[in-house]
Amino acid sequence: MGATTYTINLPQFVGPFDLLLFFIERDELDIYDIPIAKITDDFLQYLHQMEQLNVEVASEFILVAATLMKIKSKMLLPRPVLDDEGNEIDPREELVRHLLEYKKYKSVIQELASLEENRLNREKRGNLLTEIRKLSQEVNVEAELQDLDLFKMMKVFTRVMDRYEQEKNKPVHHVVQYPYSIENQKDFLIRKMYGSPEQRVSFQELVAEKPEKILVIFNFLAILELLQLRRIILHLGEGYNNFWIEPGSPD
Repeated sequence: MGATTYTINLPQFVGPFDLLLFFIERDELDIYDIPIAKITDDFLQYLHQMEQLNVEVASEFILVAATLMKIKSKMLLPRPVLDDEGNEIDPREELVRHLLEYKKYKSVIQELASLEENRLNREKRGNLLTEIRKLSQEVNVEAELQDLDLFKMMKVFTRVMDRYEQEKNKPVHHVVQYPYSIENQKDFLIRKMYGSPEQRVSFQELVAEKPEKILVIFNFLAILELLQLRRIILHLGEGYNNFWIEPGSPD
């Protein structure tokens, strides 16, 4: 029975900080409070797998591995390191600062790479004068006039007439501004109500005066506002959908 061969594919990272950010994002870690023991173990395990695959480990990866181990050993010491003012120094502070700077530059590099790709996909613009001369050589107007016949002229005329009909029959939309407003109709209703001998107005009377749909709507909205302001009261009248508008109580 033959031996089984296993192939291990490791993801490629640009540098050690790229690998560290991958671990932080993968495990949803807080970059300001890195669990240095876990990060160090993951980092060293990755380097060990690279060595097993006979992949040359770059010196920058080895340097960061040594830095992680140094930070880990400092955090295991019972005596914290203090600054000149007596404040405790976090051994991870410098590593966090480098990671944040790398993350910032990485985002800018990705944006620039996207712009570069977009730019490469565009067709380069040549010399405009050269293009015009090339077009004038390809399109010989005099030669086209020599080959002109009645059939070609009729085809052009038909296309022009079709385009003219399309332009002529385009739908035209007119915006009409109605000469009504709720405030004006409120004043109108108050004047009409007090100007009546009975000091009241029926809704059917308002509709009969000018049975314009939009005016009926404005009058109805004005009645609702006056009713809310207690400037009028409503009394149901005889007939279908009819009521009387009367002055409201001062109270």
